[in-house]
Amino acid sequence: MNCKVEKSKITGHIICPPNKSYSHRAIFLASLAGENSKIDNVLFSADTIATIEACRKFGAEIEETSTSIIVKKVIKTDKIVPEIDAKNSGTTIRIASGIASVFSSEITLTGDSSLQKRPMQPLLDSLESLGAKCSSINGMPPVKITGKILGGDVSIPGNFSSQFISALLICAPLTEKGINLNIEGNLVSKPYIDATIATMEKFGVKVQMSIPYKKYIIAPQIYKPTNFLVPIDFSSLALLLSASVLNGENVTIHGRIGNLPHGDQIFIDILEQLGVKVSINDDTITIQSPEKLTGGRFDLSNSPDLLPPLAILALKTTNAIEIINVKHARLKETDRISILSRELIKIGINVQEKEDGLILKATSVLKGALLDSENDHRLFMAFCIAGMYVGDCIVTDHESVAVSYPNFINEMNKLGAKILVQ
Repeated sequence: MNCKVEKSKITGHIICPPNKSYSHRAIFLASLAGENSKIDNVLFSADTIATIEACRKFGAEIEETSTSIIVKKVIKTDKIVPEIDAKNSGTTIRIASGIASVFSSEITLTGDSSLQKRPMQPLLDSLESLGAKCSSINGMPPVKITGKILGGDVSIPGNFSSQFISALLICAPLTEKGINLNIEGNLVSKPYIDATIATMEKFGVKVQMSIPYKKYIIAPQIYKPTNFLVPIDFSSLALLLSASVLNGENVTIHGRIGNLPHGDQIFIDILEQLGVKVSINDDTITIQSPEKLTGGRFDLSNSPDLLPPLAILALKTTNAIEIINVKHARLKETDRISILSRELIKIGINVQEKEDGLILKATSVLKGALLDSENDHRLFMAFCIAGMYVGDCIVTDHESVAVSYPNFINEMNKLGAKILVQ
């Protein structure tokens, strides 16, 4: 279904959703630790629910409340596992594939039509080098994995997805020998590796970093039960901040940042470079935005999810916004570089598409348009925020927000947005 988006201003208070990346990792690790491990402030979205269901297929017994999960029964690697459907979640299928490799029986992992277009081959190659048997259709889901890997030395390219490295890190302590992990080439999305390691350490597993972002040593260990509090989601926060910059009047965003690594926290620095004043006090965030932003050149190699909320800020800049080193954004749920280029031109942004990024500058004439998000949750939200600035827009595929921010439309409308589901 589509949404009609009218020009609108937002004001008031909004709570930032819990972090999707930390929710994924904590659910998997709690399921490997068991013994009443509890995860508080969990994001319950389509993606994280796919992870909960994957862990249940692996044999974990999980109880849910409105804001938390408790793992009553741990994953057992001798279980016969039914087919795992990761839906639209790349994090789910990739980390689950690593865990599948420590089972001795064949496990099939699949997903929806979008997920079946996302690459898996580098991870499958690495698992095979460790002794697993893997098969797929052209290196994409569905995949079949038969373990049991024993561990040892393994190499994997770093330029595709940090999720491959996270999958190997998480399964490494479960192996008989442990894993010596070598990352080849340039690693993208480095902070997500930091997030994985930080979450593993909360569950009692130590990762030895021999060479930063190049070589890690993980000895055989046991995940220990713990209580884990999920912080706010900076990817979602970036969208809320963009909405406040473009359309806000005294918007206050609530949420606990915590002290875990957040790669997308760089968005605060980006806004300040653009001329926005950001104030963070305890658990609240507010901004003061100038009439026009300054523009600039920004490297998103470590924060590809910031591409949509940054791109739409070109609507309000005096100079161009140039986004570089984000080629891996083409391998997300969609080719986000191509779609942003194609759609933002329609509303009056002059866009130059490059292989690894975009150059964007608003023209003197902004206009409403039909914006096709191609069922990508982050593009849908970004296009709605842009539509609130421009007015008279139709944005497709509102159902996609279930992936990361199920209440986005309702919460925006409570602030004064005019987003009508048609």
